[in-house]
Amino acid sequence: MTTQAAAVESDTHRGRLESEPVTLPRAVRSEWIKFKTLRSSWALLGGAACGMVAIALIVAYNTRHLTANLQLDDLAKSSTLQGYHLGELLIGALGVLFVTSEYSTGMIRSTLAAVPTRTPVLWAKLAVFVSVVAAVMIPVSVMAFASAQALISHTRVGYSLGDPGVLRLVIGTGIYLTLVGVIAAAIGWLIRNTAGAIVAYIAVILVIPGILEGLLGNWGRHMAEFLPSRAGESFSTTFVEGGPNLKPWTGLAVMSLWVIGLLAIAIVQLRHRDA
Repeated sequence: MTTQAAAVESDTHRGRLESEPVTLPRAVRSEWIKFKTLRSSWALLGGAACGMVAIALIVAYNTRHLTANLQLDDLAKSSTLQGYHLGELLIGALGVLFVTSEYSTGMIRSTLAAVPTRTPVLWAKLAVFVSVVAAVMIPVSVMAFASAQALISHTRVGYSLGDPGVLRLVIGTGIYLTLVGVIAAAIGWLIRNTAGAIVAYIAVILVIPGILEGLLGNWGRHMAEFLPSRAGESFSTTFVEGGPNLKPWTGLAVMSLWVIGLLAIAIVQLRHRDA
């Protein structure tokens, strides 16, 4: 009995010695496992990537000949990047699901029990999400632009990455999609319900700017310029329907402030609100 008790005590001490403290890198590794094992993650990311390239080629094919029927946005430097409209919906849904899926399954309780300080969970999810989305969507934006311009060049002169402002537009499209995904994830932390968070995201990105511009005239358009989507468009497109917008780097700064503000609110709520 003494020997058996000693063995049990030895195993207990060994387990204590082998236990590892919770660190941000380990939290990141845990969130990466969650991300890559969710089929919806790759479906939405792949849909956004394929949609960007497909829409770029469609726009290029339809605008390969200069005609009187072409719209101004079809002749802009950013014309072949119009697939970002689809991308912002899919990447936004991805950002929401990456957060709210744990709340819908109840897994968030286990996650927060393993990381009782809570905040590292948010930073870990953010690190995984930003790294993956940026690593995919920035190269995809370059691919979409280059392939579309190659198609256009067979019949008329198009644009190249070396033209003034073009590289900023192309890279900016990938950055914009990454940032709107972070905004969606922050909304997911705040609402904690998939359907509600997606509706709120669509309202912030698409509906509210349209309402302001449609109902309040010039004053509403100026207000809409400081909303995330319109601010982001100032550095990711060269044509904004409805008139002038913010300068490119001012727009990026405004959108970054939205991201920081929403994440700050999400952190406060995560710390003080029960799962």
